[in-house]
Amino acid sequence: MAAPEAPLPAPEVFSKEDTKDELAALDALEKEASEFNKDAEIDRILKAFRLDAYAVLNLQPGVPDTQIKIQYRKLSLLIHPDKTSNPAAPTAFDRLKKAQTELMDSKHRTHLDECISDARMLLIRERKLTTDSSEVKEPNTEFLGAWRKKTVEVLVDAEARRRKQMKAQLQEEGREQRKVDEEVEQRKRRREHEVKWEESREGRIGSWRDFNKGKVGGKVEGTKGEGEGKKKKKLKVLG
Repeated sequence: MAAPEAPLPAPEVFSKEDTKDELAALDALEKEASEFNKDAEIDRILKAFRLDAYAVLNLQPGVPDTQIKIQYRKLSLLIHPDKTSNPAAPTAFDRLKKAQTELMDSKHRTHLDECISDARMLLIRERKLTTDSSEVKEPNTEFLGAWRKKTVEVLVDAEARRRKQMKAQLQEEGREQRKVDEEVEQRKRRREHEVKWEESREGRIGSWRDFNKGKVGGKVEGTKGEGEGKKKKKLKVLG
């Protein structure tokens, strides 16, 4: 019985060089996609309303601190200036860092949450809705967009009031500082005057002594001269 023939080797469809070229092409595509994602994220951050830290980090209001940290780490690694050639990366990275810092600050985050809540209530009143309305309980894309727009208005108004208060405070502090400077200058002039007055004390005393000495001496000499200077009148003989 004849031995079975050995199976023919499978034809080599791709050579090693072809496989190497394909891997290089895939790497290039992945790199291009990665750069596209980086550029897209940088563009999104730069277009986000910078007074709304949630918008910059692409987060919903009310997320826990852990989620803020995770999101910041993910985005910061994606757009880090050392990992992309995009010239706008440093600016976007700074805004991302600022937004994370603001959300981790309880005072600033409370203020932001209050502004967002105020914007929601204003929108509800404008549309004559209630908190029980289905549009409010289950907001659609249009409502969410209008809410974000109203949030921008509230934040801009709050920032304008903050800057106005700061300007007034700086002006008041400037007035107080000028008042303090004037008082310091007055005290300085008084001290200088007192020092000069004290330094000239001996001179004034000496002048006064010389004046008194000359006055007394003048009286004595004047009296003596007047007595000596008189001539005896000759008596006229009558008859």
